[in-house]
Amino acid sequence: MLKPMEKLARAMGLDRRQVLFAGGSASIVAAMPSGIAAAFQCDRIVVGAWGGDFSKTIADTIGSSIKASHGAEFVADVGAASARKSRLMAERDRATGSTDVVCLDSMDMHQMASLGLLMEPPAAEVPNLANVYPEFARRYSVPQAFSAKVIVYNPDKMARPASFADLWNTKYAGKIGLADLTALAVIESAALIAGGSATNYEPGKAKLLELKATGVKLYPSNEALAVALQSGEVWATIMWRARAHQWKNSGVPVTHAVPEEGATPITFEVGAPRNAPNKGCAAAFLNRVLDPEAQVTFAQRMGYVPTVHNAKLPTELASEIDFSPAQRASFFKQDLTYITQNQPQLLDWWSKVFKA
Repeated sequence: MLKPMEKLARAMGLDRRQVLFAGGSASIVAAMPSGIAAAFQCDRIVVGAWGGDFSKTIADTIGSSIKASHGAEFVADVGAASARKSRLMAERDRATGSTDVVCLDSMDMHQMASLGLLMEPPAAEVPNLANVYPEFARRYSVPQAFSAKVIVYNPDKMARPASFADLWNTKYAGKIGLADLTALAVIESAALIAGGSATNYEPGKAKLLELKATGVKLYPSNEALAVALQSGEVWATIMWRARAHQWKNSGVPVTHAVPEEGATPITFEVGAPRNAPNKGCAAAFLNRVLDPEAQVTFAQRMGYVPTVHNAKLPTELASEIDFSPAQRASFFKQDLTYITQNQPQLLDWWSKVFKA
């Protein structure tokens, strides 16, 4: 006997494969007459995200679209990434979780995927996946935007650095600042100039202790670091290019340099838990994340680069936030499995030894 969804699909002339995504899909809803589609709408979609401009931009560019197409009220569950991960793990055995969509960076999303907590976005329901740059494609999430780790510095205070190693030059003693939130990124950078690799960050520990001896300054947040750069208390740091763009626009006297070791890309990704309450709306949300218009708007507001090749940035903005083909070709390729396995001990060392 045919199930109700299969009967509906046959009546509409749809392939059975198109209805296998639990709860109805965005493509089916789009194909249905409005009266039938209403039955597959959801009341709300809960999205775990960072707060401030990030969640506001998602609400404006994606939430409003899902409201129009699916009737779903956008609900931002704002908090730290650690809280989102903890909730996913705590609810892993529930038939239905409390979150439809979760936003995490590439490292955290990989960790959640390795625990089997995420649903694979089905290509039929997320057709915009076809436009994702291959280097950002994941089987467990969609990439919303990316930037890459560079050297951010005050050009009025120091010459353009060529390598992360330049920050260890004693003539900059006491003028290098680091944000606590970038601990793993900084350890990676130190490892790259000390003989480390994508699967060995250990050499970075001794190298960072050398920097500590020169009087490196540590700040509890990116905002505190920006204040130090603004005042001239520090002259340079290791940071994402998008953040440098935001700082520059707010009047902080900085520019950036792509190090010869290669910039390390970081993607901010969107995924759906396996037990998402509204899988159909979640699939539609993931697809909308990859819409070129939404991607360009996110870039204009946040300074992060689109991850789909059909999103075209204005020339001036591209020159500020994007990376050339040569720079992309030389991106440092992280081993996310290594990071997942070693992140706890690396951050423990940062907290107990480097910051001590």
